[in-house]
Amino acid sequence: MTTTAETLKPLLWEPKNLVRAVEAAGVTLWSWNVDTDALAMDDRAYDLWGIPTGTDVRFEDLSAHIHPADRDRVRAAFNATRAIIGPYEIDFRIMIGDELKWISARGQGDDAGMVNRIMFGIFIDVTGRKQAEEGRELLAGEMSHRVKNLLAIAAGLTAITSRSTTTTADMARELTLRLTALGRAHDLVRPVPGQTETPSALLGDLLTVLLAPYDDLGAFSGRIRVSVPRMRVGEAATTIFALIVHELATNSLKYGALSVDTGTLDVSCSAHDEAFTIVWTESGGPKVAAPTGVGGYGSKLVNRSVTGHLRGSINYDWADDGVVVTLIVDPLSLAA
Repeated sequence: MTTTAETLKPLLWEPKNLVRAVEAAGVTLWSWNVDTDALAMDDRAYDLWGIPTGTDVRFEDLSAHIHPADRDRVRAAFNATRAIIGPYEIDFRIMIGDELKWISARGQGDDAGMVNRIMFGIFIDVTGRKQAEEGRELLAGEMSHRVKNLLAIAAGLTAITSRSTTTTADMARELTLRLTALGRAHDLVRPVPGQTETPSALLGDLLTVLLAPYDDLGAFSGRIRVSVPRMRVGEAATTIFALIVHELATNSLKYGALSVDTGTLDVSCSAHDEAFTIVWTESGGPKVAAPTGVGGYGSKLVNRSVTGHLRGSINYDWADDGVVVTLIVDPLSLAA
């Protein structure tokens, strides 16, 4: 009895079915005369290259559409195909007006399959695959950059914390809190696959997330109030803000308004073209006084972060009922 496979197999070689298979695979056909440089292509190949159907084409005509950065490489690769043993594949970019496409040219080297000095092969549009590969590479590079930055920051924080604490337990606790603050900020600006814009976070969301752990420590909820305009903060500025807010909140928890159940904290902002001002106001806490001496490593970290990374200034008003901290930063630095 004839099997189904044996019955259907002859249908594979019928010209109309071969055409259907080629079209279904997105394949376009070409032939190249190695002596005259003349190319013949099917109609779909003409469309792929943006050339009027039926036009006499030589390799140099196609070269005009190949991306300048790939042109010499493709010409050299085609000239070398006869020395290649077995199948070959060349991926390159072409320009159709302002549109960029990725093309994969495939064929058989070593004169295999050549008929009357003519080689045969296919073109395939692989733009989608190449864009996906570039997206993955971009994401991997972004992640590598972020990891390196975070490791550098972690190393700096470790050094600062080791000098500002006296026991390993204190160091572990302080370092954990600082790194946790960075982690919360990182969650707000983590890269998303396919994301085309630079990662950013809303300033109000950032401050709320960073200060939320301290709002649970008082006798009533809502003792920390944040009132800021709707503004986006870039990835680098987000990391710096996380460090600054953590240091200010830690000091408040130790010595200021957040050290007592009835203390309150207000954070407000005003935005202008020339400057962005953040006012940190504590009240209801113990009396405070300006510190003597050069200050601890935490205050040095804050000062360095504001003046260096945010290109701004920081001022402390040691009022009896609570400290008022005013940060003035460059608006452009917020988007970084």
